[in-house]
Amino acid sequence: MTITRASKVNADDIAPNRRRGGDIRVLLGPATVGATSGFMGMLTLEPAEFVSEHYHPYSEEFLCLVRGELVVRVDGTPVRLSPGEALHIPIGVRHRVENPGEAQAVAVFHLGPLAPKPSLGHVDTEPLPNAGEPSLDVGEQR
Repeated sequence: MTITRASKVNADDIAPNRRRGGDIRVLLGPATVGATSGFMGMLTLEPAEFVSEHYHPYSEEFLCLVRGELVVRVDGTPVRLSPGEALHIPIGVRHRVENPGEAQAVAVFHLGPLAPKPSLGHVDTEPLPNAGEPSLDVGEQR
């Protein structure tokens, strides 16, 4: 897919991926807009929801909290985020994202560069809460 103009995507038009927990939507990526250097999306977590622990062997992750509160366990160490705060997670670092609050949390994330093939983008380090979900793995939307 080659895109030669700016592309606009609405989150409501993207199917949620709930396999690792929460509602993860890749908005701008290889499959949606022909991105070649990484992908960007939104994460929505209801109170007590979490994204299971994993790491990215080829990509660094940038996470910015828009609304609510999050705790990101980085190699087991909790890092609290408030709205407007952002976190950089280096390549290969284990992380788990949790909503400890009483309100919905919404964050924007970006990962780059892309893994050599989508199936290499994530390594799960704990059981997936929704392993039976039929959706694609995040980043496998090429």
